[in-house]
Amino acid sequence: MQLIFYKYQGTGNDFVLIDNRQLLFPKNDTKLVNRLCDRKFGIGADGLILLEHDAKHDFEMVYYNADGNESTMCGNGGRCIVAFANFLGVIQSETTFMAIDGKHYATIQDDIVDLQMQDVSTVEKHENHVFLDTGSPHHVLFKEKIEEFDIKKEGAAIRYGAPYFEEGSNVNFVKKISDSEFRVRTYERGVEDETLSCGTGVTAVALAMHSLEETKANEISLQVEGGRLQVSFQKDGTTYKDIFLKGKATQVFKGEITC
Repeated sequence: MQLIFYKYQGTGNDFVLIDNRQLLFPKNDTKLVNRLCDRKFGIGADGLILLEHDAKHDFEMVYYNADGNESTMCGNGGRCIVAFANFLGVIQSETTFMAIDGKHYATIQDDIVDLQMQDVSTVEKHENHVFLDTGSPHHVLFKEKIEEFDIKKEGAAIRYGAPYFEEGSNVNFVKKISDSEFRVRTYERGVEDETLSCGTGVTAVALAMHSLEETKANEISLQVEGGRLQVSFQKDGTTYKDIFLKGKATQVFKGEITC
């Protein structure tokens, strides 16, 4: 099978995007997804995303981790598929679409995508970390010397350790820059390594920092290895609402590969 694909990236978090409105892609072939995402033997990406029809919304997003397994919500992937849908002419400047965690709203202007995330009502504060789910599970902790440690080793130890074990959690290491700015490095499950950016991860960090009273701002800038993202939100009682993840999402290239 000859497969036409597009490569997109959002602050260095890169994805294979496929227009699957004709349902031709073998969605249960985890080995194929893994091979397409492999940086040595395939296209190379942190994940693969299918754009499909949805009866009530503009389209549906189906997301796979680089290991080949369908996964939870990916924020940067959500921003990239909005840019892809705009490129295909499926949407214009705004959209509502379905993902595994429900309906999302987004706007796009040039290459800037502003994606609404799901409300978050629970932020678990532990002695040395915070845990919350922003569409995907995230463990958040401070790391002062954030430039100088083995993130793959330390991230994997937390990702596979108690209480997460095989199901796992993404792990975000954070350094405070100012009241409204933080630096973040993320170990992603499914990729099993550091990624240059994680959209649900920086969203989790922004909410965690606000919950810990490390910031009073409701619009926060996040420095990631691949650039910069913004997260804005409103707090209503114990629930964070109107959460938006904003940043660039750009097409890198189009290609064709034999499957």
